[in-house]
Amino acid sequence: MDLITAEKHYNTLNNYYRKKYNKKVFKIALNAGFTCPNIDGTVASGGCTFCSWMGSGDFAGDKHDPLKVQFEKIKEVMHHKWSDGAYIAYFQANTNTHAPLPKLKEIYEEAINLDPNIVLVSIATRPDSLPQDVVDYLGELNTRKPIQVELGLQTIHQSTSDLINRAHDLPTFDDAVRRLREKNIDVVVHIINGLPTETKEMMIETVKHINTLDVQGIKIHMLHLMEKTKIGYEYLKNPWHLLTLDEYVDITVNQLRWLRKDIIVHRVTGDAPEEMLIAPTWTKKKFVVSNEIDKLMRTLNAYQGDFYEKENSNWFST
Repeated sequence: MDLITAEKHYNTLNNYYRKKYNKKVFKIALNAGFTCPNIDGTVASGGCTFCSWMGSGDFAGDKHDPLKVQFEKIKEVMHHKWSDGAYIAYFQANTNTHAPLPKLKEIYEEAINLDPNIVLVSIATRPDSLPQDVVDYLGELNTRKPIQVELGLQTIHQSTSDLINRAHDLPTFDDAVRRLREKNIDVVVHIINGLPTETKEMMIETVKHINTLDVQGIKIHMLHLMEKTKIGYEYLKNPWHLLTLDEYVDITVNQLRWLRKDIIVHRVTGDAPEEMLIAPTWTKKKFVVSNEIDKLMRTLNAYQGDFYEKENSNWFST
C-alpha cells in the first residue's frame, strides 16, 4: 500500500491506519507482568544492556492493575488528545510470550474482549520466545482478532548483538519471522541505530537484511542511554561518541531509501522517560527529529525504497 505523500516521503503508520480504518487508531500500552528469558536465566541473565528495569515498557500501564483497569485508564488519557478513535491493545513490557501456553491464552483471550473498538492486538516479544505451540495459538487467535507481533532484532551483526547481550542469533530471528508469517501474522521489526562500534554501513546492512524477509513493519530507534541500565553505567564511566542529531538523520534517511517500499514505517525515532535519560539529549525532541528527517528527504528528493528499487532494476537489466 503506497502511502507516500508530499509531506512524508515514506509509508507512515498513521497514514496506513487512517486509510485502513478511516479513523485515528492509537495504542493502549498494557503490562501483563511478564518477565524476560534474557533476565530470568532461561537463555541468559542480566537482560539487554540498554533495557530499563521496566523491560522497555516505560510508558505502559501498571502491572499491578488488572488489564481492564490499565486499558480504561490509558484510554481516558488518550481521549484527551483524540475524541474518537479505534484501539490497539499493545503488550509492550518485557517478553509477552514468555509464559506457559495456558497463561498466554488467559491473557490474550481477555485482551481481545477488553473493548469492541479494539481492531488489533500487538504483542512485543523476542524471536527466541516463540515455541511452536505458541505460534500455533497466535495463528488461531489471528483468525478471530488481527494479531501483530513486534520482534526485537536491533542489529544483524553478531558482534554487536553479543556486546549488548541479546542472547540470540540472526537465524533464530529469521526463523521466527518465517513461522509467524506461515500463520499470516504481521511482523514488525525493531532496530536500534547508534549501538556501540556500529558504523553507518553496518546499520544500513541491517535494513538490507530486513528487505529479504517477509515483514510488514519497522520501528527505527536511536540508542537511549538511561539510568539504571548496564550500558548507561558503562557510558558514565567511560563515555564514547554517540550519534549527533545530524548523523542520526543522515543514517535514518539512508535506511529509509534502502527499505522496501511496501514496509510500513511505524516510527523513525523514539523517546525515553526524561527523568531517566542520560544521553543523547536531542532525542527528547522527537518531533524535531522526525521533522529533520522529512526535511532532508524533501531536500534530496529522496523516497522510501528509491535506492532499493534502483539497485534491483539495475540487477534485472543486466
